[in-house]
Amino acid sequence: MARRKENKVDLSSFDQAGARVFDNPLVTEVSDSYLEYAFSVIHSRALPDARDGLKPVHRRILWSMYEQGYRPDRGHVKSARIVGDTMGKYHPHGDTAIYDAMVRLAQDFSLNVPLIDGHGNFGSPDDGPAASRYTEARMSREAMLLVGELGEDTVDVEPNYDGSLTQPTVLPAAFPNLLVNGASGIAVGMATNMIPHNLAEVVSAARWLINHPDASLDKLMEFVPGPDLPTGGVLLGLDEVRRAYETGRGVVRMRGKVEIGPIEGSRGRQAITVVELPYGVGAEKVIAAITNEVTKTKRLTGIADVKDLTDRESGTRLVVECKVGVNPQALLADLYRLTPLEQSFGVNNLVLVDGQPRTLGLKALLEVFLAHRYEVVTRRTSYRRRKRQERLHLVDGLLIALLDIDEVVRLIRGSDDAQAAKDGLMSRFGLSDIQATYILDTPLRRLTKFDRIELEAEQERLRTEIAELSKILDDERVLRKVVSDELAAVVKQFSTERRTTLVDGDLKEVLAASAPAGPLEVADDPCQVILSATGLVARTAAESEESSEGRRRNGRVKHDTVRAIAHSTARGRVLLLTSAGRAFKVDVLPLPVLPEQAGTVSLRGGMSAAELVPLAAGETVVGLAPLGGQAEGSPGLALGTRQGAVKICAPEWPVRSDEFEVIGLRDGDEVVGATWLIDGTETLTFVTSEASLLRFPAGLVRPQGLKGGGMAGINLPAGARVAFFGAVRTDDPGHGEPMVVTSTGATVKVTPFKSYPAKGRATGGVRAHRFLKGETDVAVAWVGPRPVGATATGDPVELPAADPRRDGSGFAVMLGPTVVGHLIERD
Repeated sequence: MARRKENKVDLSSFDQAGARVFDNPLVTEVSDSYLEYAFSVIHSRALPDARDGLKPVHRRILWSMYEQGYRPDRGHVKSARIVGDTMGKYHPHGDTAIYDAMVRLAQDFSLNVPLIDGHGNFGSPDDGPAASRYTEARMSREAMLLVGELGEDTVDVEPNYDGSLTQPTVLPAAFPNLLVNGASGIAVGMATNMIPHNLAEVVSAARWLINHPDASLDKLMEFVPGPDLPTGGVLLGLDEVRRAYETGRGVVRMRGKVEIGPIEGSRGRQAITVVELPYGVGAEKVIAAITNEVTKTKRLTGIADVKDLTDRESGTRLVVECKVGVNPQALLADLYRLTPLEQSFGVNNLVLVDGQPRTLGLKALLEVFLAHRYEVVTRRTSYRRRKRQERLHLVDGLLIALLDIDEVVRLIRGSDDAQAAKDGLMSRFGLSDIQATYILDTPLRRLTKFDRIELEAEQERLRTEIAELSKILDDERVLRKVVSDELAAVVKQFSTERRTTLVDGDLKEVLAASAPAGPLEVADDPCQVILSATGLVARTAAESEESSEGRRRNGRVKHDTVRAIAHSTARGRVLLLTSAGRAFKVDVLPLPVLPEQAGTVSLRGGMSAAELVPLAAGETVVGLAPLGGQAEGSPGLALGTRQGAVKICAPEWPVRSDEFEVIGLRDGDEVVGATWLIDGTETLTFVTSEASLLRFPAGLVRPQGLKGGGMAGINLPAGARVAFFGAVRTDDPGHGEPMVVTSTGATVKVTPFKSYPAKGRATGGVRAHRFLKGETDVAVAWVGPRPVGATATGDPVELPAADPRRDGSGFAVMLGPTVVGHLIERD
């Protein structure tokens, strides 16, 4: 840096007190002073070191706490005491600045791995902390990984600000703190803004780089796919993340994570509950932005109320209540656009490397850290070997003396003084000055036979340890393995699950794809709720009768197969029926609207049923039923179970309960099919695993209440089970002739439903599939109009042509994990 040059000034002038006066031009004085100030801010205040990821103030706080013994296994101490020690000994700046830096090290919403264990109010994203006299702190267990090797000559030290003490220039840092916790700071003419990452992912990338120094960025991103923020949330557009990892600069988009659901105790009203906020954003900031947009600019409409229910037990819960008839998906898009619920993070990886500010990408940051660890481990190993060699030298001398202890005692007793005794020992036994002094200082009680055995064991152990330490120093491969193993141990002890969800792709494309379809205000028009065979639930766009009639002839649902359909309205509700015999009332409005292109609708835009209702392990959604006016005139809900029971549940649903049972199941039984009956003229159908099909009129089953367990539906032989149950209409030519699809996994058969004669309830039915050699049972069965097959991921599978033989063997078609349903028209 530029310095004041004395040869440019007049040295001949002095003031009245005799002090020398420098005559310096104002421009030069200001320029030199500014450069010195800028240099000081860059190196001593604002930018973190790439090796330990700390600014000087953070490093001095941790060093002071380590030196004073404020460690995880000891009690908390007043924060004011820590601030005072740091300020008085190492960091000659204001106590407010030191305390603010200390507070950040204790905030779990600022750091992925907090370095200070705070006790008391250390603030929130919206509020500052309590004063230092009210809070207490100590080092966290993770912080000990940064300072734990300081006593082994692992890093250089430097004088403190007044030269009275020494402090480390950098901490040993046993994990990549800079990448894990991030950093931010504003220097003079430059700034840094580094985003946090997951500890386990960063360490995995570092360990790969140890063994593969030429690894590409794409390979490292297999271990570190993107940032992981302490507050969770969603990160959009990984293309920008890759750019930041490559150049050290980039902009990523953060978005809060929300849950959409009905408001308890209200009919038809929805709420958007924010459960995770973007990094650095507090709930009060979002509420203030919403209030401003609603009351002043009036750009945000459709909100009835906003409540902050955040607490320590449930975490972040910011509830935005929608007005009646408001599409919560459309309102959420406005919240993302107009409030801090979605924000950008400008990545700028500016750090100090060898004292110089440099902008580094992901690989360069890992390389700097690993180079630091190699140096630390090398110096630590040299220190440990030197200490063991010094101890071995003393043990060797003591063992020499013990071999002729009587002579040693006589020599010492016959000496005039200690110096003569030491000289005698050195000349008589060939000992060094250090060994002779140590023997003279050793008490006689240590010179027993038992102590000799202990010393010989210690001698062997020291020689073994010295040999092991020498291997680390002599072989670079061993050094790399030691560093890798130590990083693995850190992850095993301190790793946490990823908090942030990553959304891949170009940022603009991701934002466009995530924009919800449909208006903010939704009319209560008729629509259909569709359950796919792969467990997705969605609704069609609310539409008029004229529009529906026009699509009845042309529009089809594609991608995946349809398991059940319920007619409702956009603001209505439907029942979801599960395999455990439970029913859930679900609002239609929050369901995703199926995207439509060229008269077709894709089911891949649906929502998993598990996101709508709390399913138990192994429980699935097996059917739908309408509620309200759409359910009038129906005899009820037809249910068939795995063990062959059948039930028609009368539509007398509880008014105040959104979850209830619709059938009493026996132990080990479950519902395999649930179909809503329109008028009771349907035909109930069972297909069993041993390829029997039974059909009988729905009128043979007497409706029961919710508690009823049904009646015998089909007679099953030992070891057989029901593979399919449903209600089929045979008088609906608009949807095509019903077909029966059976599959053993190796062969598939499609047969007209009319080929199967009707039988009585509780009989065995007729054969529907003749097994070939090696086939044992029916894996998939389905009965209904327009049959289609699809894989478990929704991709279409070609089914064979219809075969009029009801007991044929089918065609060899390897379906694999196939589901069967039907292709419907929009009606």
